[in-house]
Amino acid sequence: MLCRQDDPAALARRNAGTSAAEIAAAALTHFNKDQRFAVTTDQVDLATPHPEIALYDALTAAFQIACRQRLGFAAARRGGIVGFCLHAEKMTEEFAALYVVPTPLGNMADLTRRAEEVLRTVRWVAAEDTRHSGPLLKQLGSQAKTLPAHQHNEHEAAARIVERLQAGESVALISDAGTPGISDPGARVVAAVRAAGCKVVPLPGPCAATTALSGSGLLDEHFLFYGFLPSKGGQRRHVLEELREHPYALVFYEAPHRVLETVADLATVLGDRTLVIGRELTKMFESIHSCPLGEALEWMKGDPNRQRGEFVLMVSGAPVDADDGEGERVLKLLLAEGLPVKQSAKLASAITGAAKNALYERALALKAE
Repeated sequence: MLCRQDDPAALARRNAGTSAAEIAAAALTHFNKDQRFAVTTDQVDLATPHPEIALYDALTAAFQIACRQRLGFAAARRGGIVGFCLHAEKMTEEFAALYVVPTPLGNMADLTRRAEEVLRTVRWVAAEDTRHSGPLLKQLGSQAKTLPAHQHNEHEAAARIVERLQAGESVALISDAGTPGISDPGARVVAAVRAAGCKVVPLPGPCAATTALSGSGLLDEHFLFYGFLPSKGGQRRHVLEELREHPYALVFYEAPHRVLETVADLATVLGDRTLVIGRELTKMFESIHSCPLGEALEWMKGDPNRQRGEFVLMVSGAPVDADDGEGERVLKLLLAEGLPVKQSAKLASAITGAAKNALYERALALKAE
């Protein structure tokens, strides 16, 4: 235990300001040779509480350590965390799993502490591009061996990963950036591992689609993540035709060398919508721009820099038909207030969801009466 339960007076003289080193030393006596206790000052709440709170905190930490030895973290009272892990060899032998690990889109500070710990601990890292992942692993001090797992060798990579897991060795799966399996290689690997009866542990973390959506300002309650559209124009437009009537936001990834063609096809097929362009997310030249879909192509052509980088394109959903003439009712109110026809149609569309072009035509007709 961290303290003697039968000596509350002595315990009361201590508090949560006790150094992390002292806590670790006290706890270490109750860990066997196959365990190690790791705690840093930023994982312990160092505020000085009432002596009774200090007692409960210490007892809670001791209880968590004693009863949850197989978990990676034990929570202390008042939100503090006492972190510990099993010896690396024990962890791989007893808890071999495929860890699906998201990596930063661009900003290294976005790598979670859990992801960092996994990449430092596993014996193998399956990477989309081992040359790309090498610097990341080196920066983390990881000694893991790497094996390639990209879209051209997923079947072979899956077989090798299953073999490693069945031998009791944990493997981390990463892509070049973001979450593996989300428009990135990895889905077949995960499916093969699950089919083999091995454990899969997904970690939360960076994803370009959700990052872009959170900053888009689109009001659609639902969204459809499509990923990359076909590279050929005819196939791309065919897919967009199938998506055209969906009343939820559409989310696409696109590469810089195709982005102008894709934006042009979006405008042609989807018509009067809002487009939000997320570019180089979390990187130095990150930008998020919102504009009418019909104006997006000219905006992008206005500056070559707007055509560079990796893109997330988000299009507002298909307009829902205004119910019981609500669009026209709002339109008439706006026109009565003296607003111009174009502005009235735009505002009425935004308020009611009715098609802006139809409202514009109706506004012209009302003005002519």
